[in-house]
Amino acid sequence: MATKKPRTVLYRRKREKKTNYSKRLKLILSGKERVVLRFTNQKIIVQLVKFEAKGDKILLGADSFALKKWGWSYSCKNLPAAYLTGLMFGKEALKKGHDNEVVLDTGFKNPLHKSKAYALLKGLLDSGLQVPSGDEKIFPTEGRLKGNHIKEHAIKIKDNKEDYNLKFAQYLKSNMEPEKIVDQFELVKNKINA
Repeated sequence: MATKKPRTVLYRRKREKKTNYSKRLKLILSGKERVVLRFTNQKIIVQLVKFEAKGDKILLGADSFALKKWGWSYSCKNLPAAYLTGLMFGKEALKKGHDNEVVLDTGFKNPLHKSKAYALLKGLLDSGLQVPSGDEKIFPTEGRLKGNHIKEHAIKIKDNKEDYNLKFAQYLKSNMEPEKIVDQFELVKNKINA
């Protein structure tokens, strides 16, 4: 007769890859409000969350689609959109009187340096929120934040119409030129900062 130990079943939310309990405990013990960051296939979602005994309370929420009201007509999931979303969200949080010291909660994701998560973090810092971030090397360069890499790639492949139309189909369908993304970035950033 086999004498195996019974299998331990993980917490349901851990099994479903929704909650990292050890990471969550550390964030909650900090006593600060959390900026929860989630990425979908179409947008970037940011929420300001406060822990309460009966469950987390969402104090403020925004997503990158809100950039459209500021005049952003490019993709809502790229690096410049992440920075602008962080900047917009931080300004809104400070305007509504929330605490300016927060911690970033990325959930199960461990973001790579110079990625969209750190672009959003840079936007939060530039808005005036105080977020523990560590080394400056983790942030994307100023050129990448503005979308220079998109502009340069568009100029590079513009001669090859087939490749250009394939890679920038969404921009071209909405009559946007990828070469002008930096100009629109500066325009939207100035509107948010005003």
